Amino acid sequence: MRVIHEMKLTGRLASGADEWSCPTCGRRIALRRPPDPKLTILEPGDEGAVHVGVIEPNPAASAAAEKYGLGPVQEIPRPPRPAEPADPDAADRRWLAENGIDWDGDAAA
Repeated sequence: MRVIHEMKLTGRLASGADEWSCPTCGRRIALRRPPDPKLTILEPGDEGAVHVGVIEPNPAASAAAEKYGLGPVQEIPRPPRPAEPADPDAADRRWLAENGIDWDGDAAA
C-alpha cells in the first residue's frame, strides 16, 4: 500500500495561485487553476508519498482514491529535521586539525 498524505488548502498567493500544504511532511505547492493551469512545487516534502488534495472529504472522494489503489489517508508522524550546525565546516576543520592538516593558513591543533 502506498503512503498517502492529505494536502490542505492554506491560502491564495499574490500570483492568484492556490497554496496547498501537507501538515505531515511539509510539502507545499502553488496550483494555478484553468484556463492557464500550472503546478509549482514550493517545498518538496516527502517525494515518495502520494499527496491528495481534498477541499471537502466525502465518500465519493474516498471511493475514487481506493479505485486507483491509494487507500485511506494515513497520518504518519514526520521526524524532526536535524538542526543546521552553526558552522557547517566545523567537523571538517576539527578532523583536519586532528590529522595535522592546516586549513586556510590556520595553525593545526
